[in-house]
Amino acid sequence: MSVVHAPAARLSLWPAAAGRVLAGAALLGAVALLPWLTGADPARTVLRARSADQNPTAAELAAVREQLGLDEGPFAHLAHWLGGLPRGDAGVSWVSGEPVMPQVGTALSVSLTLVLGAFVVTALVAALVCARTVFLGSRRRLRQDRAGTTAAVLAALPKFLLASVLATVCGVWWGWFPSSGWEGPQSMVLPSLALGIPSGAMLGGLLDQALPAAFHEPWARTAYAVGLPPGNIARNALRRTLPGMLPQLLPTVVALVGGAVAVEKIFNIPGLGRLALEAAVAQDLPVLQTATLALVLLGVSAGILIRALRHALLGRPLRDGALPTLHRPPLVPPRSLRWVTAAGSVVLIALVTAGLLRDPLQVDTAARLVAPSLEHPLGTDALGRDLLARLGHGALRTAGVALAVTVVSAVTGLLLGMAPRASAGPTEVVSTLPAVLSGLLIAGVTGPSVWGAACAVCVVGWSPYAAQTAALLEQERASGHIAASVALGAGRPHLLRRHLLPAVLPALLRNALLRLPTAVLVLASLGFLGLGEQPPTPEWGRLLSENQPYAELAPWTVLGPAAALVVLSVLAVTSSALGREKGV
Repeated sequence: MSVVHAPAARLSLWPAAAGRVLAGAALLGAVALLPWLTGADPARTVLRARSADQNPTAAELAAVREQLGLDEGPFAHLAHWLGGLPRGDAGVSWVSGEPVMPQVGTALSVSLTLVLGAFVVTALVAALVCARTVFLGSRRRLRQDRAGTTAAVLAALPKFLLASVLATVCGVWWGWFPSSGWEGPQSMVLPSLALGIPSGAMLGGLLDQALPAAFHEPWARTAYAVGLPPGNIARNALRRTLPGMLPQLLPTVVALVGGAVAVEKIFNIPGLGRLALEAAVAQDLPVLQTATLALVLLGVSAGILIRALRHALLGRPLRDGALPTLHRPPLVPPRSLRWVTAAGSVVLIALVTAGLLRDPLQVDTAARLVAPSLEHPLGTDALGRDLLARLGHGALRTAGVALAVTVVSAVTGLLLGMAPRASAGPTEVVSTLPAVLSGLLIAGVTGPSVWGAACAVCVVGWSPYAAQTAALLEQERASGHIAASVALGAGRPHLLRRHLLPAVLPALLRNALLRLPTAVLVLASLGFLGLGEQPPTPEWGRLLSENQPYAELAPWTVLGPAAALVVLSVLAVTSSALGREKGV
């Protein structure tokens, strides 16, 4: 039978392979156009990066254009660069004049080492988040549902703020680990914690919500009845639920290779994300193209590996279409659910209302970095502006844009994930693409604006949802009841409405709610680089970015926005749990 189906299996690989090639080619082509898309003179930008000369002469600019061959156009450069790759030659940096390949190779090795450490922390945190469910479920004592507030709080922690706190406390004050530089294994501890704790909380929260359904399956009840050890039941439950969560490793953990720019800057780590950002800002095209190609190859390789691991875990039932469907059991909601939701709502409404009654733009240089008081309940920032006022006035804009970005990304991911063979390649390529690079490309066309930044986040933000949709649909289509429905004459609309979407939407909604604060922070990072919301507009992510340098001197400047972001995340998760309790 395997021989009969082998040609069909080979044919089914072609759409994914073609998607990888086309997506990678489109991305490299867009990167090649970056200096011309921005409308800035590439020669002027490169010369400024070389010597910080703000007013170069026409002769100097002409010499740089001739040296770099800028008059030939972007595609001639791209063809020349591609022609050198088979020989291991990626050209030389336009700024430093050094060979590109050693720079990218060194930065990639540093980033991969950092991501390995972050993966270990992610796995440990995820295990702690779902430890209670595993313990009780394997002993048939799981009766109460979980709201997931702990996972929501940890997932909402800004990575760059966590990095600043760890560097100050554990690096400078206590001296446990290096707070800057890349000197050896000890240098990766603090940045791995900063990257791994929020990622582990997000993945652990998704896994924690899927595990009760695995413990509710008939095999689990039978295994407990015949006296199998709880450890055996727990291992099989994890094997059943991990395949649905594994695709999230690509956009959540592997993407840190190119997306951990802020943490790399705080700890002064010479990683690939930092190198790519600096090359993009300086329009150093050979370095940027090579770094982008490295990210594309990494994403594709990781995607193929994760897919193979998923199939190995699910085994023959997935191939034979005999995979049982996971049904979440009815669990008693926690008593604190409504109280947490009500308390969070009251706190958030009170902060916003009080802030709206104040002026967010009033500058008082005599009251710079003032600690919280009756006059300024949340303190002031470096310009003497009232933080409560800025927090209140930025609430609706922050929540509205982040919600719009999340909805568009989730819907786009859902639609693309429903065509997994065609979307597998683009998903793998886009998963490791830094949002900053997307922001630079879009800002070059539309100019810096909040909606341009929102579009940039949407361009890369759909990949987690597409990966999750494709994985869950593959498992659902391999279940026995789908085959029975088809045998009874069910058409595609019926299968989609009655079986496939109900199996995907709850998990997709949970994922979107956990990623809502991430959208706020990514928008803030683009605004901080001048690609999104422009100052002095109050916005929560921008408040965090602007005040991060003062976190050690005046911690209240970041505690208010960070706490508001955590409360927003908790409210999103608990509201979802209330909706699940009511059957919505």
